[in-house]
Formats: sequence, C-alpha cells, structure tokens
Amino acid sequence: MSDSGRGRYYWCTRHHRVESGADMCPARHVLGPYDSAADAENALQQVRERNEAWEAEDARWTGEDR
Repeated sequence: MSDSGRGRYYWCTRHHRVESGADMCPARHVLGPYDSAADAENALQQVRERNEAWEAEDARWTGEDR
C-alpha cells in the first residue's frame, strides 16, 4: 500500500471544507492536493486569482485589454 497521499489536504467543493485521509469525497468534488490544511482552505481564492490572471492574459492576447 502506498502512503503517497499521506499528509495531503483537499478542499471539498461539495461540503465547503478541508478533507484528508479516509474522510474524503470522490475526486470530482475536491481540489488539491495541498500540503497544508490552510492551503486547502484558501483553494477557492487561489482559483479566483488564477482565473483573473488567465482572463487578463487572454484579453491581452486577443487585443481586448481590460
């Protein structure tokens, strides 16, 4: 048995909480893995920031600067 998932934390988009170990929802409902519970808790903020950066880059690429 592998312990590669040990110490990994996930943000559950279904229950809006940090999950790890045996107490986890299926992969389709989680973001991660993250190295700490705090990182997992901030997952949605990180997603928002990345999406904004990518949208701005797309706008620059197509000449639609915001």
